[in-house]
Amino acid sequence: MMEHKGTINIETDRLLLRRFVIEDTVPMFKNWASDSDVTTYLTWQPHENVEATKNILNMWIEDYKSTDCYNWGIVPVDYGKVIGSIAVVNQNFDYARCEVGYCIGKSFWGMGIMAEALKGVIGFLISEIGFNRVHAYHHIENKGSGKVMLKAGMKYEGLLREYVKNSSGIYTDCNMYSILKKDLNP
Repeated sequence: MMEHKGTINIETDRLLLRRFVIEDTVPMFKNWASDSDVTTYLTWQPHENVEATKNILNMWIEDYKSTDCYNWGIVPVDYGKVIGSIAVVNQNFDYARCEVGYCIGKSFWGMGIMAEALKGVIGFLISEIGFNRVHAYHHIENKGSGKVMLKAGMKYEGLLREYVKNSSGIYTDCNMYSILKKDLNP
């Protein structure tokens, strides 16, 4: 049985995962949304100006009215500002499964932050909301993202050929990972 709670705060050892607020516009723009290195393997183009970021945030904030919206800003407690995002980007309630997507500012790569955030979100989605399966995929050349998924406890499932178009509009192969409820509670 699924029990939707919406985007509520999740705390990990180093992070606060919380709802976005409009005051996150400039940090989001500067830390990741405007960086073409961050969006290289993603499906969206970098934001050209702060107004584009503000428009996205306004949409996300409006989405919080729904109890099945899960979209967190990643805030290291020792930094105090958003450095990335992690969200449920696709859900199937009939089969209690969801897909998670994430990105983080380049200055924060390689610190284990994203794996920590993903692990926290997976625990919440499975233990508190009732999803049986959480999955994610990454562009095959974005090996760092695969390492994040493995560190968070996910298992590699296979290659998805020409699964999505990247930010340049080119179909790309992706690697799929997942974690099941029984993997957390054997």
